[in-house]
Amino acid sequence: MGIKSFQGARKQQQNTAEVVALKVSDYMSRELITFRPEQTVEEVIQTLIRYKISGGPVVNNSNELVGVISEGDCLKQISESRYYNMPMEQHTVENRMVKQVETIDGNMNIFDAANKFLESKIRRFPIVENGKLVGQISQKDVLKAAIEMKGQNWK
Repeated sequence: MGIKSFQGARKQQQNTAEVVALKVSDYMSRELITFRPEQTVEEVIQTLIRYKISGGPVVNNSNELVGVISEGDCLKQISESRYYNMPMEQHTVENRMVKQVETIDGNMNIFDAANKFLESKIRRFPIVENGKLVGQISQKDVLKAAIEMKGQNWK
């Protein structure tokens, strides 16, 4: 004779924790400090220092993303200006910015975005909708999402 369970019939467990997909748009920054192509590199440096940021998107008058400029781009300008003894005032953002900008979709899962950060070694990604800049996600934003999810499922 077989052994009977003293616990009775097993009920199927229901998942009581609600799984919430975290999207990039939930954590991206929407209030951005942006730059214009016609600004000087010196103005960018002053802004980076004043707001304690390491770079930012470059947009045209229609708020369309045309590039990104970073501290590294500014450092290159300083180095070349000093080496060739050229004044910095005449160099614009358009000459120094990175024009081939990788963006990500605001609907992407935040942890897929984390993998994209790891693969690309980029510190921030602009988010564009309908050709317009709507926000930016940074590595720190992903870390904030991870802390909020502490103790929950990573879906």
